[in-house]
Amino acid sequence: MSISYWANVAIATTLTVALASCSGSRTTDVVSSDSSDADAQVSATDPCAGANPCAGDTSVSYFSDDGIAIRGADPVAYFTDGQVVIGTSEFEYEWNGTTWQFASAEHRDLFAESPEDYAPQYGGYCAWAVSQGNTAPIDPEAWRIVDGKLYLNYDLRIQERWAEDIEGNIAKADGNWPEVLDQ
Repeated sequence: MSISYWANVAIATTLTVALASCSGSRTTDVVSSDSSDADAQVSATDPCAGANPCAGDTSVSYFSDDGIAIRGADPVAYFTDGQVVIGTSEFEYEWNGTTWQFASAEHRDLFAESPEDYAPQYGGYCAWAVSQGNTAPIDPEAWRIVDGKLYLNYDLRIQERWAEDIEGNIAKADGNWPEVLDQ
């Protein structure tokens, strides 16, 4: 067998070991649009969070409606206010090829400091659709924060289906993302 074959085996083994270290158990802490206690959110530590130093360009363009992410909803407000708050063109920030709107300069600045902490998962596409191997637009009212990450759904009815197995659907969507964009 050629040297390049064994080099590829070594790379694949290294990646498998690295991925295995990220597959530990996790607890699911949920804050959602139907939660009455926004303070119930608990931040979980994710050992796999952050940039993958082995990956190339990992930026993903986000679902947008006329170039505006989350149909104009302020992504920071989901975390700070526990509800949907529509942003304004007065407080905008450009990130990953998309315009993000905010209700205040404070929210815009928080997002600018760490957009990955506030941006929705799966490029802002419907989390249920991505778990099924597809993409679909979202309704900003159909949202949930799980383990400190924002997930959006097509509508409240689809969100109910997604919520029947949140951990399983996140695992399936993680497995499909971002390759589902190539379909």
